[in-house]
Amino acid sequence: MKYNDWEPIYEEILKDFGFDRAKDDEAAKVASDIVAYKTAHGGNPVKQEVEELITGKRVIICGNAPCLERDIREKEKEFDVVHFSRDCVVIAADGATSVLLRNAIIPDIVCTDLDGIIADIITANRLGVIIVVHAHGDNIGMLKKVLPALNEHVLCTTQSKPLHNVYNFGGFTDGDRCVFLAKEFGARSIELIGFDFEDKQVTTRKRKKLTWAKRLIDDIL
Repeated sequence: MKYNDWEPIYEEILKDFGFDRAKDDEAAKVASDIVAYKTAHGGNPVKQEVEELITGKRVIICGNAPCLERDIREKEKEFDVVHFSRDCVVIAADGATSVLLRNAIIPDIVCTDLDGIIADIITANRLGVIIVVHAHGDNIGMLKKVLPALNEHVLCTTQSKPLHNVYNFGGFTDGDRCVFLAKEFGARSIELIGFDFEDKQVTTRKRKKLTWAKRLIDDIL
């Protein structure tokens, strides 16, 4: 998605949640500075790797709703655990990483704003998983703490104006950013598991985020 197309949606989100755009811009700059040393010769080979991984492939996106474990068991009727990740591209939304690892599934990509279990995200990264780290105004401290601990398999995103090494593919929550990422790089098909947009066990703020996630996913799929 082009930033000019995303920006009006972003402005709506800022207004709805009362976010500070300047803080989002600051977070993007912090992420840019930290990952700069991981970027070779002014390019970003990880972005190319993501493109090669997704383009033309079937993508399964794993949300972190309580139904994820059940959905994984249903998928195991089609794919045994060993071949789950080989037969398609698996993208995990933040905390879903922990559930997948617990079920002996290593995702190909994790999209996270660093709210999940950081030890599991780092473990996945060290197993070769590409971590797409989202920078926003509320996680600057975590960016400074976690990004240096990740290896070169990392790509940074922002919901604000992109920088030369911090991208904006569209999306707001971890789950819908996975979808925007898959669409951006030409997935053949996209399937969601572990998503529950009507979850009644979450906070009012989280429910509002789920509403936005559903709207954004409905608009792009």
